[in-house]
Amino acid sequence: MPAERTPAALPIAAARRRRLRADQARQLADLLRHQILAGGFARGVLPLEDTLAADYRASRNTVRQALDLLRSEQLVRRQPGVGTVVVCEKYPHGLDRLQGLAEVLHEHGRVTNQVRTVGPVTASGPVAHRLGLPEHSDVLCIERLRHLNGLPLSLDLSYLPMDVGGELLGCDLENNDIFRLLESLTGAPLGHAEITLEAVTADAHSAAVLQAPRGSAVLMLERLTHLPDGRPVDLEFIRIRGDRITMSGVLHRSV
Repeated sequence: MPAERTPAALPIAAARRRRLRADQARQLADLLRHQILAGGFARGVLPLEDTLAADYRASRNTVRQALDLLRSEQLVRRQPGVGTVVVCEKYPHGLDRLQGLAEVLHEHGRVTNQVRTVGPVTASGPVAHRLGLPEHSDVLCIERLRHLNGLPLSLDLSYLPMDVGGELLGCDLENNDIFRLLESLTGAPLGHAEITLEAVTADAHSAAVLQAPRGSAVLMLERLTHLPDGRPVDLEFIRIRGDRITMSGVLHRSV
């Protein structure tokens, strides 16, 4: 005969069941999120809970918990008489090509830039080092708030050596990617870039500028771009609203 459960074991078993349901809900939310971002639901309306439960072989409680997770991310909401609808569109940003934001998102609308800061500053030691400059060199500092279709998308801070960046002072920084301007000024395409992508907490300044909740997570893209000869020319720190963009790429396994 199976051993009789002691009273102390019952709460443990219940906690395990709750954890299992939570795991299943998270896993289902991941699958649904992918379909949402890929535009996989006709007219942006998700199937009924019973249909989702049958399609994914999940219980209705699991489906409801998964939808609750997606609602907390503000990806979907309940609309009376319609059902669960997609309310937040994320725009794809590829990580396998070196492109400016307007180049990446040109199919999704118009990117405009609010220039918040532009001018020479004395580079800190780390900035000078990353750009291959002597310590205390002057660099051009540019901070821009970037919008897509009028909505704030990213806050970009760039540092460029003055012999290259100085030429940008007379350029239209409100309507052009810096990459395009650099290529026009140098007469050659850019070479390569090293990138780091991580989630960071939005500080008060970034949150206010991006119109994001203070303390929310934003994507931080750090990128050091080089000219074809390998010279570093543009060090960027880009804070991106994670609820409005999704990063993707194609990776090949080397042999």
